[in-house]
Amino acid sequence: MHVFRGTNCRPAVTALASISLLAGCGLIPGGSSGAPQEITVGTTSEPSTLDPAASWDGSWELYRNVFQTLVAFPTGSSAPQPDAARSCGFQDKSSRTFTCTLRKGMTFSDGTKLDANAVKYSFDRIVKINVKAGPKGLLSSLDKVTADNELTVTFHLNKPDATFPYVLGAPAMSIVDPAAYPADKLRDDGGLTGSGPYTLESFKAGDRAVLKKNSSYQGFAQRQNDGVTIRYFHDSQGMLDALKSKQIDITYRGITADEVEDVRGEKAAGKPYQLVENTGTEIRFLVFNPKDPEAAKPAVRRAVAQLVDRDALVAKVYKGTAEPLYSMVPTGVNGHTTSFFDTFGSPSVPKAKDILRKAGITTPVPLTLWYTTDRYGSSMAAEFKELKRQLDASGLFDITLKSSPWKTYTEGFQSGDLPVFGRGWFPDFPDPDNFIAPFVGKENAVGTPYDQPEITSQLLPQSREISDRGAASRQFERAQDILVDDVRLLPLWQGKIYLAASDDIAGGERAMDPQTVMQMWELHRKTSW
Repeated sequence: MHVFRGTNCRPAVTALASISLLAGCGLIPGGSSGAPQEITVGTTSEPSTLDPAASWDGSWELYRNVFQTLVAFPTGSSAPQPDAARSCGFQDKSSRTFTCTLRKGMTFSDGTKLDANAVKYSFDRIVKINVKAGPKGLLSSLDKVTADNELTVTFHLNKPDATFPYVLGAPAMSIVDPAAYPADKLRDDGGLTGSGPYTLESFKAGDRAVLKKNSSYQGFAQRQNDGVTIRYFHDSQGMLDALKSKQIDITYRGITADEVEDVRGEKAAGKPYQLVENTGTEIRFLVFNPKDPEAAKPAVRRAVAQLVDRDALVAKVYKGTAEPLYSMVPTGVNGHTTSFFDTFGSPSVPKAKDILRKAGITTPVPLTLWYTTDRYGSSMAAEFKELKRQLDASGLFDITLKSSPWKTYTEGFQSGDLPVFGRGWFPDFPDPDNFIAPFVGKENAVGTPYDQPEITSQLLPQSREISDRGAASRQFERAQDILVDDVRLLPLWQGKIYLAASDDIAGGERAMDPQTVMQMWELHRKTSW
């Protein structure tokens, strides 16, 4: 049995080599005066649901701070480390039986015991409720969960899956209290009961979530503050205005390229602001819905791919805060290629016209593109205006733009009502598998069934037998070639992450985990020496 545990404070750099507790590795808290350290964070990414069994989206940002998963990704770690678990590991060489031993004496914030039965219950309800485009899609390799004794839980997989420990670290796999969450339906009373670093004291949709320290918490987080208020904004300008008027201390997710430059200018002028830049693996892409009569045509999709000018898009809208992306696997992640550029080359109206002519398609092709701004930031409106300009200017398309709030948007793409729509992806875990697997199959994260047997039945299973993730590049390169042939997904760009903050806030550079989820416990006010 391969068991992963210990107290090594060095970041893990290879999958499954070691899953180690980080006890004693935290920073010294910023404040020493005894005054409460409370931080207010602004974001344009509001939870769509408070129940982890329903979420495969930005709701994770709240979950990471109020729930626990068996393993998670502390700052500096590229592989999962124990959180609610004391140790975890595969029991076999075929990567099909994964066992975790829980910490002793754990409870949820309401005092209910957190044991192996609670863990099993949490996973069973995700599978049973099976929300459309929900987190069950992450559990395709799970056969069953057994509670072997009070502290031991085993995941029996239906096929080898070296990525399974990474899946367990996704906030959608949060452990919930069986007494508070129905087994066969979502919790709908507006409450939230977890065992994470904070408790949810109050939540008002469209306004704020108030978090306080959880006095019964056991886990790796070294909390640098006593509580966090998360303010939800409909647009990034309102969020930045709130920073400047000292209503919030730091922004998270959603500021535009212009606003990044604004903060840089304010800082250069001596204003008390800072800009924290983090390497990003966020990607943005278009999804073509095969239910739509136009988007269903391969030639229409290929013509769009031939016309989109990523360089112009990034230069005009994102001004250096993003980079053109030519595959679904971003730069910096193992297996990245430039397959879309290799196939389509530079944007070309004559080539796109030829694609449509050979398919017998009359132009201009009417196509409706959908976007949302309250999940991905105000720049998405400008991004889609630029996409419309490019496609309309070719004379080959007649583009209509539509937008809606994230909650309505989610319902729209899950029900198949959006012909072509923009999606962003913040990885569940830092592995190429997570930039391909979530978007293929009959049930997937974008809500449009995409049956691609070579990827789902051959390439992904083969790659998941390889514990050395760097050695799985061949399978992912082939998968990306297939995605280019189908053009059901069209990658546009990958971004950097910027946090704008008051000068007295520290910890922003440590707050982003590999899933680009903010670990609120890292934030604190600077100490005056």
